[in-house]
Amino acid sequence: MSLRLEMLQVARLAPAVLGDSAGLVEAFVREGQNPDGGFRDRAGESDLYYTVFGVDGLTALQAELPENDIARYLRGFGDGAGLDFVHRCCLLRTWSALDGEPEDLGAGLEGLEAFRTTDGGYNQREGAQFASAYGCLLAYGAYTDHGREPPELGHFAGCLETLRSSDGAWGNEPGMSEGTATASAAAVTLCRNLRIPVPDGLGEWLLGCAHPEGGFRAFPRAPMPDLLSTAVVLHALDGLQVEFGPLREACLDFVDSLWVNEGGFHGHWADPELDLEYTYYGLLALGHLSL
Repeated sequence: MSLRLEMLQVARLAPAVLGDSAGLVEAFVREGQNPDGGFRDRAGESDLYYTVFGVDGLTALQAELPENDIARYLRGFGDGAGLDFVHRCCLLRTWSALDGEPEDLGAGLEGLEAFRTTDGGYNQREGAQFASAYGCLLAYGAYTDHGREPPELGHFAGCLETLRSSDGAWGNEPGMSEGTATASAAAVTLCRNLRIPVPDGLGEWLLGCAHPEGGFRAFPRAPMPDLLSTAVVLHALDGLQVEFGPLREACLDFVDSLWVNEGGFHGHWADPELDLEYTYYGLLALGHLSL
């Protein structure tokens, strides 16, 4: 199963928790689409990154996609030449959500190879020596979303070992003393899909990111939980089959505290904005909390 479908399988459970409010969330996501077919970033401009979350948000809500409009927007980028690594991956991921594939899919995937690192993984920065967990996850997702496998996939195990942090988790750079929730969750997802053993104690480290008032933090000492960390940590814990039942009610309260009846979610308690990225992560978190 592709990484996109793996997450959507869970996010599709969110409407059961949202109840009648699911319609408000759908309306918020739809209002985030611009006339050119792309979905808006926080500045109101169409952006491939936010288009991913608009498309996956509607899919999670089992709402009809405006496929023709989205495809028209995507075709403007061709095979992704000139895009940075993240936006190249977003272009490929969004195409995978639509019926059919672009004619230049092969060239689009080949373009990712410019971001191969010396150690055989991927990094968002072209020419980097070491891979990042985020880069490897995005590249793996871009390939598997289209039913393909990254070349020389066997290098990923060594890359992930290099990214282990001193506290037993994972960071996005080698030699970090403290891991992060997002890098660790990305590494867990890759390990599961590649059948690489996950180090003992990783589940406990992730649970240690829980905030006393609900939600998960970016790392255990962070002062405030956030919705991205909460969603991806729940996804990692579920994948590891680590029980988080005692935290469920507090997490539900945290996610609820970030939702407003305009239909969208804030990223954290100090975030004044609503956007499509965090709205999707709200759906993913609610999906896990519904199980």
